[in-house]
Amino acid sequence: MALSLYVDTARWRAHQKTVLDQFPGLIPVCKGNGYGFGHERLAEEAARLGTDVLAVGTTYEAARIKDWFSGDLLVLTPFRRGEEPVPLPDRVIRSVSSVDGVHALVGARVVIECMSSMKRHGIGEHELHLLHNSIDDVRLEGFALHLPLDRTDGTDAVEEVIAWMDRLRAARLPLHTMFVSHLRAEEQARLQQQFPQTRFRARIGTRLWLGDHEATEYRGAVLDVTKVAKGERFGYRQQRTASEGWLVVVAGGTSHGVGLEAPKAMHGVMPRAKGVARAGLATVNRNLSPFVWSGKQRWFAEPPHMQVSILFVPSDAQEPRVGDEMVAHLRHTTTQYDRLVER
Repeated sequence: MALSLYVDTARWRAHQKTVLDQFPGLIPVCKGNGYGFGHERLAEEAARLGTDVLAVGTTYEAARIKDWFSGDLLVLTPFRRGEEPVPLPDRVIRSVSSVDGVHALVGARVVIECMSSMKRHGIGEHELHLLHNSIDDVRLEGFALHLPLDRTDGTDAVEEVIAWMDRLRAARLPLHTMFVSHLRAEEQARLQQQFPQTRFRARIGTRLWLGDHEATEYRGAVLDVTKVAKGERFGYRQQRTASEGWLVVVAGGTSHGVGLEAPKAMHGVMPRAKGVARAGLATVNRNLSPFVWSGKQRWFAEPPHMQVSILFVPSDAQEPRVGDEMVAHLRHTTTQYDRLVER
């Protein structure tokens, strides 16, 4: 009995092919928990797509994945002087976001990150002239721009990239390759048309692996079902049940990522109101679980345990049975499954 990730493999791969066709020169991203699939599996899928570069998050990920992918590995986390050295093959490309970092990587293959409107990290416009004394000492693979997902101020992503292309050209820096993130296919096509001598390479993770929501589904197996009456005590804290129903033990707990939720940016009155309502319910130990039964998300009876969750299913719903599976709405990037089932 397990928390399982079901994958419609043909549909999943068809979506990957569609994204690859939309973004010539695409670089798949495999970082964190491998977007819920794991590093080894995504390395295999990247090889199937025929891509020559795979992007990873850290040098530690590169060290783990190097035996599963034979092409180049692009480390997205920028190099910092004094970081712990990790033995890596020559086919690993380091991202650099400072002039000092370029100076420290003599002989290495590097991608230089420029400071975008994300304002996370990158070399600023005023520093470009300082690169002339250092890029001859590295093997420059190109420049990169990590762009924001949302543009609430109405600015144009293409115009931001063009502005940086103009700055790099004015600084007499090579423009043979530009690595970009979070552009739409039509935006990349516009850039490629305007700069035919530059190769634009999109680094894509979520859209590639998780873009078709119908291709994957998490399900937790029902392990135990106990009938309870209103007011009965249960669980670690011996709380009372609010009404008659069933306590359902389902596979999937904190070690799987169940009950863990990243903060979300909320836009608009209604999403904020719902967030306030959820917070209010949580103060009285009412927390909605990700598990669905009889068409509704069910409440946690108590906080999830390490490997299982205990849910309360009211008596007006269908009685769950041991061996049933409940669909679980889980975030791939924070979930660790027990088994993967291909369909």
